[in-house]
Amino acid sequence: MPASLTAAAAGFGTGLSLIVAIGAQNAFVLRQGIRRDAVLAVVAICALSDAVLISLGVGGVGAVVVAWPGALTAVGWIGGAFLLCYGLLAARRVFRPGQQALRTEGEAAGSRKRAVLTCLAMTWLNPHVYLDTVFLLGSVAADRGALRWTFGLGAVLASLCWFAALGFGARLLGRFLAKPSAWRVLDGLVAVTMVGLGAALVAGA
Repeated sequence: MPASLTAAAAGFGTGLSLIVAIGAQNAFVLRQGIRRDAVLAVVAICALSDAVLISLGVGGVGAVVVAWPGALTAVGWIGGAFLLCYGLLAARRVFRPGQQALRTEGEAAGSRKRAVLTCLAMTWLNPHVYLDTVFLLGSVAADRGALRWTFGLGAVLASLCWFAALGFGARLLGRFLAKPSAWRVLDGLVAVTMVGLGAALVAGA
């Protein structure tokens, strides 16, 4: 097997192993996919953001950011507070479930805008994203020497495949979520995930 293909495969496997772990971003993409709400935009934001961060890590920016430890602390506080708020909103939906009614064009546009802004915040205010993509993947890629960018390309491809599968594949669960009680269970899982991660970020900041 050519060395370049081996490096790309290693990047794909490493990237996938880091991305698949259950987290705030994955939970959000899953929920949007099930609701079929701004799925393409959400998947594109997640994949493109990972591509940018992985590129920064492979390019060695991670080593520069380490010199300013206050950066991750600040992001931890902001991101933790954001996740706590989002988790509490999900918990409120559990106890005050709303009907999945048809939306007008204006309401749909507003929903897409909220989804995009939430996705951006969920991605860029999460310190774990930087640790996984910029620092960890960047350090592993550095060991590949001249093939580090091929390794990074594999990791970028893994991110794209995962978010596309998660976002567009989630609609297959739609028939299992036809009942309001099923949505309450989903929102309950989202609430627990978000509040738990948010509390961990604030405690560790």
